[in-house]
Amino acid sequence: MSAASARHYMTAAAPRTPELHLIAADGARHVFVANGSRLFEIDEDLFAGLDQAIAGEGRVVLPELLSKAGLAGPAAIDDTPLSSPTVHALSLAVAQKCNLGCSYCYAQQGEFGGRPKDMPLATALAAVGMLTDGAPEGARLNLAFMGGEPLTNRAVLRAATLHAEQRGKSRNQTVTFSITTNGTLVEEEDAVFFEEHGFAVSVSLDGTRQSHDALRPYRNGRGSFDAILRRIAPLLAAQERMQVSARVTVTPRNLDLRETLDSLLALGFHSVGFSPMLASPTGRDEMAAADLELMLGEMIDCGREFERRVAMGERYAFANMVSAMREIGRGTHRPYPCGAGAGYLGVSAEGDLSACHRFVGDEAGAMGSLSGGIDAERRAQWLAERHVHLQDPCRSCWARYLCGGGCHHEVIRRGRPACDYIRGWLQYCIEAYLRLPAGAGLS
Repeated sequence: MSAASARHYMTAAAPRTPELHLIAADGARHVFVANGSRLFEIDEDLFAGLDQAIAGEGRVVLPELLSKAGLAGPAAIDDTPLSSPTVHALSLAVAQKCNLGCSYCYAQQGEFGGRPKDMPLATALAAVGMLTDGAPEGARLNLAFMGGEPLTNRAVLRAATLHAEQRGKSRNQTVTFSITTNGTLVEEEDAVFFEEHGFAVSVSLDGTRQSHDALRPYRNGRGSFDAILRRIAPLLAAQERMQVSARVTVTPRNLDLRETLDSLLALGFHSVGFSPMLASPTGRDEMAAADLELMLGEMIDCGREFERRVAMGERYAFANMVSAMREIGRGTHRPYPCGAGAGYLGVSAEGDLSACHRFVGDEAGAMGSLSGGIDAERRAQWLAERHVHLQDPCRSCWARYLCGGGCHHEVIRRGRPACDYIRGWLQYCIEAYLRLPAGAGLS
């Protein structure tokens, strides 16, 4: 059933014209207008007229049909790339080393292809200074700690947090904090610290015990699942200001998403989200087309449970679904998939700047250094080249402004193998959005 659902949604979501997408579901007809990511219910005659124009030789009349229906408007996004945006988020690779040996690690077991290293305190403090001093007073900023495994350099992580909090207060700035951890080194005092400073904590867990241990073992091959659950128990118990989420990297070996979602939510995670493995350094455990179809079926199964629970007034913290409902509701439209290379930069242990945490040590995303500043020319080139209007097949896709063209790192390394999956997921989510009461399930 899930495979059939996946194929149905992939077929229904296939792009026919870049201007719009027609949706006929649950006895109603809607049009998703790409410009501004706007969703409208329309009558049968307009739906038929748009459908015929797309199918025949009448595509040139699509703008006229939209205009007559009052659905046209000035372009929300033009070809102009962002210009020198303010940096409002940094991720610090405070530890370019790790105690696990994950099969697919983009950071090559945390070392990014080099020798193991920790970020010196002076480098972390300089990064904080760049973040707070470069933003206006009153700005909302985020400082993220990444690795490798960031808790192998706990002292620098804590010092940087306290320094950022102090500097932010002096400039009337709100600084929020996040960390992505494998969970194996968490201590009770970490739970106290993260709760005190309102951290968003993301724990990497790749399913139930058997699946996780196959993908994320210690370097000696021993499974890490049981140790992680013991270690993170204080985090799950303490979360009030802090929010502890589980991030699941999906490979061909852990496609039992519904079981994973329910088991992790039962442990007390604030939310659980899934992300397909599309580009690993060795190609190991990457998702192929058939795997992505299976994943979509599983995602839809999780989504239907989300719909069922929400209809009963329950909270069901399926992060992908919650995010999609918010973005569809607000009409998210963007020329880039994220803030990488724009408002968000990564910082290596040695103080080099990159487009994001995934480009640490990678010349493809080099953006300067803390000592020399942001490479303005390189950054401008990046933002010009990565604009969705310059990406194929994005220019012919109705979902381009919701998607933004896909993760820069994955696209550069592997292309776009997941377009059918992404559009199929969006098709299902739009239909679910239309079924659910406004704002339902978003708490």
